[in-house]
Amino acid sequence: MHNALLDRPAWYVVGAFLGLIVIAAFALLNERVGVVGGFSDFVERATGRRPALGWKAWFAIGIVGGALVFRLLAGGATVGHGHHFSWLTRALGSGGGLAAGAILLVAGVLIGFGAKTASGCTSGNGLGGCSAGSPASFVATGTFMAVAIAVSFLLRAVT
Repeated sequence: MHNALLDRPAWYVVGAFLGLIVIAAFALLNERVGVVGGFSDFVERATGRRPALGWKAWFAIGIVGGALVFRLLAGGATVGHGHHFSWLTRALGSGGGLAAGAILLVAGVLIGFGAKTASGCTSGNGLGGCSAGSPASFVATGTFMAVAIAVSFLLRAVT
């Protein structure tokens, strides 16, 4: 039996919705869209610097929660044995789950540090900052993209 949820929405549908979210955040909240701000809200709430979760925290919850709900409704497991999620899990083999987790944790911390240093993550700079005409966001987004393209060619050559 075919499950329609297994098919991803077309890029032009997702892109249009994402554009509407960026416009709504500017129009209604006078804020840029970005996920790092949501995780920062969690940290500030946990450390007592914020009395309640802000809208960006709920935005991050919606992204993660929506993805999990979509996957569960599609009828598949969210995590399971035999799944290879990237070149890293394929390269480390079946016994490399702990090593892959450690590498991904360190990578996540470095990404978070870089995003805070750049005053926003790739989505915040690329969508919110560039659409607002921020020169710093254009530089940050260009840097993100150049490094991502270079690393993808490097990984293709290595694997």
